[in-house]
Amino acid sequence: MCIRDRVRSPAGLTIAGDLTRLGHAVTVFEGLHKPGGVLIYGIPEFRLPKAIVDAEVDYLVRLGVEIKTNMVIGRGKTVDDLLDEGYDAVFLGVGAGAPVFMNIPGENLSGIYSANEYLTRSNLMKAYRFPEYDTPIARGKRVTVLGGGNVSMDSVRTALRLGAEKAAIVYRRTRAEMPARDEEIHHAEEEGVEFQFLTNPVEYLGNDKGWVRAMKCIRMELGEPDESGRRRPIPVEGSEFIIETDMVVVAIGTGANPVIPVTTPGLETNRRGYITADEETGATSRPGVFAGGDIVTGSATVILAMGAAKKAARAIDEYLKGM
Repeated sequence: MCIRDRVRSPAGLTIAGDLTRLGHAVTVFEGLHKPGGVLIYGIPEFRLPKAIVDAEVDYLVRLGVEIKTNMVIGRGKTVDDLLDEGYDAVFLGVGAGAPVFMNIPGENLSGIYSANEYLTRSNLMKAYRFPEYDTPIARGKRVTVLGGGNVSMDSVRTALRLGAEKAAIVYRRTRAEMPARDEEIHHAEEEGVEFQFLTNPVEYLGNDKGWVRAMKCIRMELGEPDESGRRRPIPVEGSEFIIETDMVVVAIGTGANPVIPVTTPGLETNRRGYITADEETGATSRPGVFAGGDIVTGSATVILAMGAAKKAARAIDEYLKGM
């Protein structure tokens, strides 16, 4: 028996190891040129040295896991192709990697990046080791990062390491509502990151060459709690002001990439496009297809993704034994 696994998050590597130790043959498909998912392309070297992830991947290979890179499931091969080729089960650990933007005027100006692209270029393509690796990446002098989560902190601290003279976080609520871990905020503060709270961009302004030069922002105030339990930010009329910047990194969240759901008939998703899966087993609406991690829950932590993978590994083991 064998299982084919699609990895773009820590869930994939976790389940690959667990199922191999349970005696199943496992093949991992990675869309990028290096395995490791978000541990490689999303988390900066200063927080998670890549040598640690490489050692874990090497361990899986020694266990017998087969890893195939540059394979985007849903494009070159679909989930149904894998099942038709004789694989008994598929686990989808593809993460939630579709970038989200604000859809405000000027968003197509040069110098505005998603956190996904910015961190991937830096982490996976070794821009942080320039000039040893001459990877093209924007090196703004006045960098503004939008958002208040851990990815925002990773992005703004990366900007400092890439030579920014000023790096700032712009967040529409206050420090108390920031979803980032306290220690990550503390580290950013220690490194000199500036914070603009109760601030929200409404327009990007460009120069005559098409590059961002500033953001028009509006002050916010907090109203009643919304569905997240945090107080809802409300624009303050007439409070617009300008923030000068030559580079913006948008880190306001990610969405579900639709490539697998739209190429897998009968695979149910929720209204936000995330795959519907049983919380305890990872089973989806398609027999033999399981899912876990961010593609099910939305953007969450590495630990939660790994926990979901461990539950799914036990369920898949039982599923395969019953075939």
